[in-house]
Amino acid sequence: MLFTLLRVAQGLRLDRLLYRVVVSTYPFTDYFHGVEKLPVVRRIFRERTDAVLRDLQVDFIWIGGYMGVNAANGHLLVNTRYLRHGDHVDIYLDVIHELVHIKQFLDGRDLFDRRYRYVERPTEVEAYRYAVEEAKRLGLRDERICSYLRMEWMSDDAFAHLARTLNIPCPRPRRIQP
Repeated sequence: MLFTLLRVAQGLRLDRLLYRVVVSTYPFTDYFHGVEKLPVVRRIFRERTDAVLRDLQVDFIWIGGYMGVNAANGHLLVNTRYLRHGDHVDIYLDVIHELVHIKQFLDGRDLFDRRYRYVERPTEVEAYRYAVEEAKRLGLRDERICSYLRMEWMSDDAFAHLARTLNIPCPRPRRIQP
């Protein structure tokens, strides 16, 4: 299997597959090298960092989305197409975002609490806060952070709400008048 080494942030190396991944479960640390050394990850898991990352499993999938957490078993779900073709910075920030969800899962929190809209769900806001904080640490400008936050399935109002919640000045998309 051919791999290329991708450097996303100082201390993190990610094996990006060039051709194919056998869709299966693998240890997280087999594919996301050095993540345990990142200060943001140490802040997420604190003294549990090494143990959590050692035990974390990643399921490479071919369908749907970008990344997520399996609420049944706590595995990280990674879309192989996104891993292969996605923007390096977005992938890195998504890893941080999803690691926050892993911690929430381990703490027994409901990752998909339906009492809240997605952009108001406490677990999502917390995960986005970590990702935005890391984006700022990396020196990303607000415009780039807005690009990261904007999901194609998110309504304009939901996006504006999330940006306000995270205190990121994102312009509202312009509506074309008929």
